Amino acid sequence: MKVVKEIKEHNEVILEITVDAAKFEDALEKSYRKNIKQISLPGFRKGKAPRKMVEKAYGESVFYEDAMDVVFEDTYAGAIEESEVEPVSRPEIDIKQIGSGKDFIYTAKIYVKPEVELGDFKGIEVEKVEYSVKDEDVDAEIHNMLERVAHFVDITDKPVENGNVAVIDFEGFLDGVPFEGGKGENHNLTIGAGEFIPGFEDQLIGKNIGDEVDVNVTFPEEYHSAELAGKAVVFKVKINGIKAKEYPAIDDEFAKDVSEFDTMEALKKATRDKLEGNAENRTEKEQGDKIIEAVTALATIDIPDIMVENQIDEYIEDMQYRIQMQMPGITFEQYLQYTGSTLEQFRSNMKDRALSDVKTRLVLEKISKDEKIDATDADVDAEIDKIAEQYKMETDKVRELLKENGIKNMKNDIIIRKTVEFLKGQVKVK
Repeated sequence: MKVVKEIKEHNEVILEITVDAAKFEDALEKSYRKNIKQISLPGFRKGKAPRKMVEKAYGESVFYEDAMDVVFEDTYAGAIEESEVEPVSRPEIDIKQIGSGKDFIYTAKIYVKPEVELGDFKGIEVEKVEYSVKDEDVDAEIHNMLERVAHFVDITDKPVENGNVAVIDFEGFLDGVPFEGGKGENHNLTIGAGEFIPGFEDQLIGKNIGDEVDVNVTFPEEYHSAELAGKAVVFKVKINGIKAKEYPAIDDEFAKDVSEFDTMEALKKATRDKLEGNAENRTEKEQGDKIIEAVTALATIDIPDIMVENQIDEYIEDMQYRIQMQMPGITFEQYLQYTGSTLEQFRSNMKDRALSDVKTRLVLEKISKDEKIDATDADVDAEIDKIAEQYKMETDKVRELLKENGIKNMKNDIIIRKTVEFLKGQVKVK
């Protein structure tokens, strides 16, 4: 096999691969043996006709397709290795010469991983990120716990107030005609929660049980129904009931009800500790993101379009998985229709993000390679131990579930984390 490499613009490479005639002849013979059982020829039992007779009857090219597949499988990977390139696209094959007794010559056009020219990132300044926990943050978290154990009581002697739940019948009219989806009975509407069209809930404040109200609102311009978007409508509303939240006292009994702690003092301390841990993790994550963003901005890379498209494909696969988990029975295409988008629009909207993600990945790969940052066996063992402890599993079982590809992805994640830690030591935080 002979390989000639031609480097074009924008990380395009063309490999011309010459396979000697004897090897192509072997591939033709394999193709013949594979297909002969399906071939009938007058004067011969099915599957027994000699190859030369079949080629004479159907043309010499009758066995070319499978023969080419054999040759591609036997030579393409070796040509890539010999050429020392790293493809990021499937090969585009073009046959230059083919025929019995001739060398088989084909070209493979591919796009390869681009060279990364790092900027002088060591010593650059990056804005400091810091999140802290205030007393009001702890109070807000305690209030969330309070909301979870609150219950509603019926109100009969007061009008609707902000924060109440109004139990309503309603029907919407556009130009005096009821519109589809605009009717409901005994609907529980939380006043002030913004569940309905802006302005709807405010017009119920001060009304009493039994009141009938004409609520005048305008649908938002971006409303999903084209028939109603931007249109002024009237909802005829009847108030059937009013409910108000009733909260327990914030005392030691409350702490016992909502947690494993016996006192409010202990609950507040545990809540602060949790929030401070979250703030620390958020600070570390966002500080790392800022450093990566600054370092990536200094790099110069000619990124092939195919790498961006491949990244968008990964986004789509991830979304398809999440839709399947969260909304069983809904396809990605149906989800796009529901959100008023198309596949083409989705891909276009994701292009800038994909370009940024690809560039970031290439920069981090380059830095980890230059600085000889790697994931050791000990790093992998420690990561597997953490997973095993988290899910109460044996480490061998975790390895079995991860398989080879999972371990490879884990190593990549470890290398990225170690590279980010390396970068934190190379920049100045303002």
